[in-house]
Amino acid sequence: MARGVAGFAVLALAPACTAQTITFAHDIAPIVYEHCASCHRPGESGPFPLLTYDDVKKHAAQIATVTKSKFMPPWLPEAGHGDFADENRLTPEQIGKIGEWVAQGTPEGPESEIPPAPKFAEGWSLGTPDLIVEAPKAFTVPPDGTDVYWNFVLSPSITKRRYVRAVEVRPGEKRIVHHANVIIDRSEWGREQEASPGSGFAGMELANRRSVFDPDDGHFLFWRPGGAPYIEPDGLAWTLDPGNDLIVNTHMRPSGKPEQIRPTIGLYFTDKPQSRFPMLLQLEHDSAIKIPPGVRDFPVSDDFKLPMDVDVLSVFAHAHYLATLMEGYATLPDGTRKWLIRIPQWDQSWQSVYRYREPVFLPKGTVISMRYHYDNSAANVRNPNHPPKLVEAGNHATDEMGHLWLQVLPRGTGDHRLELDEALSRHTLEKYPDDYRAHMVLGALLLARTNAQAAVPIVEAAVRINPKEPEARNLLGATLVRVGRVPEAIEQYKAAIALRPDFVNARFNLARALVSSARYPEAIEQYKAILAVYPDDPDVKQGLAQAEEAAKARQR
Repeated sequence: MARGVAGFAVLALAPACTAQTITFAHDIAPIVYEHCASCHRPGESGPFPLLTYDDVKKHAAQIATVTKSKFMPPWLPEAGHGDFADENRLTPEQIGKIGEWVAQGTPEGPESEIPPAPKFAEGWSLGTPDLIVEAPKAFTVPPDGTDVYWNFVLSPSITKRRYVRAVEVRPGEKRIVHHANVIIDRSEWGREQEASPGSGFAGMELANRRSVFDPDDGHFLFWRPGGAPYIEPDGLAWTLDPGNDLIVNTHMRPSGKPEQIRPTIGLYFTDKPQSRFPMLLQLEHDSAIKIPPGVRDFPVSDDFKLPMDVDVLSVFAHAHYLATLMEGYATLPDGTRKWLIRIPQWDQSWQSVYRYREPVFLPKGTVISMRYHYDNSAANVRNPNHPPKLVEAGNHATDEMGHLWLQVLPRGTGDHRLELDEALSRHTLEKYPDDYRAHMVLGALLLARTNAQAAVPIVEAAVRINPKEPEARNLLGATLVRVGRVPEAIEQYKAAIALRPDFVNARFNLARALVSSARYPEAIEQYKAILAVYPDDPDVKQGLAQAEEAAKARQR
C-alpha cells in the first residue's frame, strides 16, 4: 500500500492484463506431435516434416490457416455423431492457441522444455511380419491425368489354414498412393481379370466373386497415410487358406512424373481361430444417382431393417466429388435416433474407416438409414466438370457413388452371417429385381432350409440373369435334385462344367446325380476326373467305389 495526500492508505493500481505468452515448447509442440507428425515426417505422405521447432516455424502461418478452417488435421466426422477411437480432431482451444502463437511471432520458449519428438517404429510397425508378400510386378503411374485405380493380385505362400490378426500395407510411394484396400479373393477371380499373370488390372470398385455359401469375411482391411495397422481382438482373426489371393485395391494420384508402384503387405498370424463372425453390411442406392447439371442438393437414401441384434464395430462412408453432406443413423424400435456418422463437409481425399471406441448396440428391428446429398452446380469447388453435366453412378472417378458400410457383429453364439445375408438379399431385390447375387444368396438359403420348391424360381431367375455363370448352373442343379427333377439337374451340372471345366463341386454333384439315375459309367468317368486332380479325397474315392460296385451288380 501507499499513503495518499490525505493520509489515507490506497491500493496501487495493477498493470493492465496481458495475454499469456504461447510458446512452441509448452503449447504448440504437444499439439503438433500428437496430431500432425504421423504424416509429416520423412517417408510419409505429408509434403514437409513437422518434427522440430524450425520445421513448424517455417510453416506456422500455413498451419494456422489450415487448422482454423479445419482442413487439417483431416478428420471428417462431426463431433457428437459417433464416438470413434483414434479421433484426430483439434479442440477450439488448440486451434486458438496455434493462431495466437503465430500472432505473437512464434516464440520458441525454453529449448529444455520442448518435449521429445515422437518416435515411430523403424520398418514394420508391428515388428517383423510372419509372412511378407510382394506384388509380382510394378505398375507405372502416368505423370498426369485423373486419379488412377489399380489392383495388384498377391498370392501368399502358405501350406495350411492360417488365422490373420493384422495386416500392414506398404503401398509404395506414399505421396502417390492415396489409400488402399486389401480384399480376400478365395475364387481366383482377380487372376482372371489380369491380361497376363501378375500384371494386375484396373478398377475402383470390385465385384469379387465368392460362393453363396461363403459370406464375406467381414473386415475392413484399409490403409491410409498416417494410419496404424489394426490388430483384431481374440476370436476375430480372419482365415487365409492355401490358394487364396489378396487383392490390393490402390488409389493413386499422378505426381507430374512417371512413378513405379509395387505394394508389399505383411501378415501377422495367431494360433487363436476365428470364433466370432462379423459381416460388412452395405447401404446404397446407386441406381438413384442421376444428378442433373446445376442441381445444388440432390438426395440419395437407403434404409435397412435389422433382422437380429448386432453390435456395430466400425463404419466407412464413400462417395466421389459431388457429395457434400453424408449421414448414417439408426432408428431404434422405440423411435430413438442413434447417430452412426455424420460428415457435414465430405472430402474424398480424406475418406477412412472409423472404428467406434465401444461397439454400438442395435437391437433387432432397428432401421439403419443412409442420407447423402450431392451438389452438381458450378458452386461446388470439387465438381470435376466445367460446366456441370449429368452425373450418374459408375466406376470412374468422375462418376458418382454413395455407399455406407458398417462392420456388424451379430449377437449370440455361432455364425449368423447367412441369416443377415438373406435379409440383405431381400432388401437388394426390392431395389434391384434383376440383381444376380441377391437371387443366388436367397435361393441357396431357401435350399439350405429345405424349402427347395420355393428356391427353384429364385435360382432359375439367377440363371436367366447370368446364364454364363457356372455357380448359378450348379446351384440350380442342386435345387432341381431336391424336387426330384434329376434329368434337368444333370443338364445344369453339365452346363456348369462346360463353362468351368475345373469346377470340382459341380463335377462331384453331377457324378452323384448320374448314380441316382443308374448312369454308372458316366458317373465313374466323373469321379475319375476328380481323382486325377485330388487323388486322396475320401468322399470321391468312396463315391467311385460305390459306382463301380453298382455297375458290376447291374451286369450280373
